[in-house]
Amino acid sequence: MRKTNKLLLSTVLALAIPAGAMAAEVDLQAKLDKLSQQMEDLKGQVQRVEDKSLGKWLQIGGSYQFRVDSLHGKTAAYVSAPATFANAQSIMQSGFFNAIDPTNGQSTFSPTYTGTWTPAQATQFWQANLGSMMTFAANMANVKNVSQAQAFLGANSAMLGGLSGFGVQVPAGKPQNETLYTNKFALDLKAKATKDVTVNVKLGMYKVFGSQDDKAVNGNAYFADRTGVFDGVLGHVPSSSYLNVDRAYATWSNIMDQPVWLSVGRRPSTDGAPTNLKSNNERPGNGGTPALLVNYAFDGMTLGYAPDIDMLPGFYAKVCYGRGFDSGYHQAVSNSLKDTDMLGVAIIPVDTDPLRVWLQWNRGFNIFDFPVMNNTAFGNTSPSVNLGSIDWYGIGAMSTLKKVGPGDLNFFVDGGLSVTHPTTAVSANAMFQGLLTGGVFNPEAPSDKTGYAVFAGVRYDLPSKTKLGFEFNYGSKNWITFSPAADDMWTSKVGTRGKVYEPYVIQELDLKPISSFFAKTFFKLGYQYYDFEYTGSNNWVGAPIKISDITPTTMLLQAPVKEAHNIYGTFEVHF
Repeated sequence: MRKTNKLLLSTVLALAIPAGAMAAEVDLQAKLDKLSQQMEDLKGQVQRVEDKSLGKWLQIGGSYQFRVDSLHGKTAAYVSAPATFANAQSIMQSGFFNAIDPTNGQSTFSPTYTGTWTPAQATQFWQANLGSMMTFAANMANVKNVSQAQAFLGANSAMLGGLSGFGVQVPAGKPQNETLYTNKFALDLKAKATKDVTVNVKLGMYKVFGSQDDKAVNGNAYFADRTGVFDGVLGHVPSSSYLNVDRAYATWSNIMDQPVWLSVGRRPSTDGAPTNLKSNNERPGNGGTPALLVNYAFDGMTLGYAPDIDMLPGFYAKVCYGRGFDSGYHQAVSNSLKDTDMLGVAIIPVDTDPLRVWLQWNRGFNIFDFPVMNNTAFGNTSPSVNLGSIDWYGIGAMSTLKKVGPGDLNFFVDGGLSVTHPTTAVSANAMFQGLLTGGVFNPEAPSDKTGYAVFAGVRYDLPSKTKLGFEFNYGSKNWITFSPAADDMWTSKVGTRGKVYEPYVIQELDLKPISSFFAKTFFKLGYQYYDFEYTGSNNWVGAPIKISDITPTTMLLQAPVKEAHNIYGTFEVHF
């Protein structure tokens, strides 16, 4: 019996020991699995923390530029329409009749007197026209189209004859600004908000040394795009030290897992290709627009599509919409001011490092006469009438050839076509001129006008970080673009009706980038020569006049510039 019990006990113990070991092993494995899960959870938390760190979702960059310009120009003799009108009003309001000599009818304020009028005739003329003179401006404001303008001019022909006697003649001159210093600063922010959604923001400041005004380049009164500061040029034309929002837009990419994106906000519609060569920037992405046609800070939206096509590397296409002016609330009457909108279609068949090709069509609807501006040479302005629409067509390409001699050769060629479609509307603010039609107090029946422009340039990059560049552009008589936000001081050169030549040199400092891979510091020295053939560069109001046809009695809204020179230098930091 004892032997049997011992055998049974031995058997039980033999079976129990492996079972205990197995239980301990299972418990240990459970603990290991739990610990592994905790480690995975901890790694996930660390990853989420890292993903929320600034470096993972927010990119910060920007630029600073100090610039000095020396500007010289030549103007032709002419009669200033605004000065003439202001002169006549001032004289009448100051008590004109008391200045008439009753013995001979002469007056120091009466240049129209020719010696053939009797005192009674002179007095009768001014008595008959004084009331019209005092209400002339108010009556002009009611003129909205060609037929109304012709009727108004006919009814006030005697008045206008007297007005011409107050003409303010401006002799030929040589305007200059020996040293114009400016500070320019931009701050770029790019935030990854959620999966496939990013927000881009660019804040900008651009001011003249010793000036804190909201007028462009200390009141350049020679060209429409530099007369004052308005919505489309904030941060691109020198004004004040206020930090303005140049860009602010959200982009939703990979919509429905397709190569489609939607972007809305204040658009990246400034400083597009090929201006990146002269500005020493990287090529603009798929948000840019050809600078020959558009360089204007629009508020709008874009729908884009970028399929993968082997034969067309980098292909994408997009439809863009922008609003240039919102007319606000108004009553539904025939002369109500309408919103000014822009619609564009861009097709970029190839976009690679060695080659970029673009095709562009834009249409501007309900083009206004004057933008909202304050403290200009014409006082405070705002849109008063819609003059018609404009179509633009563009085609261009830029390329880089590596190892051409000791350096790399960059070059581009761009072409543009503008076609205006004026209505019968004329602007009283512009003294009855329409969309590329008419002259001062000389309305013209509407007709489509076609203009063209070419823009070409090269830049040779040497291993010493020296970059040598040259650009040329030409615009025909009726060429009009929408590029007032260009960085040219006299006027946006791509809108010139004539020729512009510009050589420049860039010298980068051989310094190690720290803030980003693209960070750089450089100096730039350049020279611009404008050779104007027609008046009205960058102005869509009024018919162009050949510079050589202007006489000292030709009445114009702005001084006719024959030629202009600008020597400029910059010190720039991109970070």
